[in-house]
Amino acid sequence: MPHTLSRNLLHCVFSTKGRLGIIKNPEMLAERLGRIAKAKNIALIAAGGTQNHVHILIALSPTMTLSNVIQNLKAHSSRWMKDEVSKFTWQEGYGSFSVSESNREAVMQYIATQPEHHKKWTYEQEFLTLVRKSGVDYDPQYLFG
Repeated sequence: MPHTLSRNLLHCVFSTKGRLGIIKNPEMLAERLGRIAKAKNIALIAAGGTQNHVHILIALSPTMTLSNVIQNLKAHSSRWMKDEVSKFTWQEGYGSFSVSESNREAVMQYIATQPEHHKKWTYEQEFLTLVRKSGVDYDPQYLFG
């Protein structure tokens, strides 16, 4: 699509099913997500997280849908994670929040400092804050997949 110009930055968040702390090496998972993204032509800018969730910053291509991007990242990383945790599963759904170019560096820093951030906040507190700050309408029954 040479005549299409686009720059859609998205901060996406998803957790393990039940928010179980079963990601033994979040840094290694972030690296794996980077490899998956490269193989699938997904513009992954940053990835990080903790033992129970992942944050990614992507530049969504005009030729891809967000749901396909997340589906690819979750499916391929889940297969890889099952080598360590046989019953590994990601939550249903995800959160996605638009990011302006002027806030890109701040979001990258936020993703990079997840372990420190979660010494003070739970995943649930963090996710609810992201949802509320972004103005997303939600049903509390489905908030945590």
